[in-house]
Amino acid sequence: MSSPGALPGPQTPTHTHTPTLHGRTALVTGAAGGIGRACVLRLAAAGARVRAVDRDAAGLGELADAAERTLGPEAGAIEPHVLDLTDLDAAERAAAGTDVLVNNAGIQLVRPLEEFPPDVFHTVLTVMLEAPFRLIRGALPHMYGQGWGRIVNVSSVHGLRASAYKSAYVAAKHGLEGLSKTAALEGAPHGVTSNCVNPGYVRTPLVERQLTDQARTHGIPEERVLSEVLLTDSAVKRLLEPEEVAEAVAYLCGPQASFVTGTSLVLDGGWTAH
Repeated sequence: MSSPGALPGPQTPTHTHTPTLHGRTALVTGAAGGIGRACVLRLAAAGARVRAVDRDAAGLGELADAAERTLGPEAGAIEPHVLDLTDLDAAERAAAGTDVLVNNAGIQLVRPLEEFPPDVFHTVLTVMLEAPFRLIRGALPHMYGQGWGRIVNVSSVHGLRASAYKSAYVAAKHGLEGLSKTAALEGAPHGVTSNCVNPGYVRTPLVERQLTDQARTHGIPEERVLSEVLLTDSAVKRLLEPEEVAEAVAYLCGPQASFVTGTSLVLDGGWTAH
């Protein structure tokens, strides 16, 4: 059976990057795996002290071990923070004092609208839209006070395009796009930028878990999901690597991106070129 793990991808970066974020504090949500984990390691390699936020305590422990292996002395700059983002007050408090905020945490369920559980819809919107609002709200006083800040919202191609059977995810990502643009307009006079990064399908556990759901929903064998559903609109027929997304995030967080705000950086292999 074809699977995300069977597709070739680029080698993992060695994090020998120019340290452009020394003295900065970053917060990354959904930090225990996938894109979030890659962002934590990349921002730490750039010199930031990173609050790695996730509800998965075991995953955060594995992240700390990975940091020891890949970052050496810089691994101590990663601070694991166990937090469920449905606790919105705690999320807002966690963002206080941060210079860089990466809203990455996401959940997914693939179901037709008439079968979509309302409680899951509510949870998806809470984690993926309301929590980013509260995190931004918590981070802005410090950013405004110092006249500098970076907000990067990990959106998706689904922030720009819709797909059937993903009502909650598409709604949340479209909302995140609007929230990000509003933050950009309000933050510009204070030296704060806000942007979205919009990846296509990334080699993450969230995508791997979709294979069974998509097969059942579309009525096709699981081995056909990757080529016939997930990558059908992508000109580049492979999954995006988490480290590639982290590079885009790091660019938007650096000094070279001070004039980039209110936009969406699309990493979709040509999906939206159709």
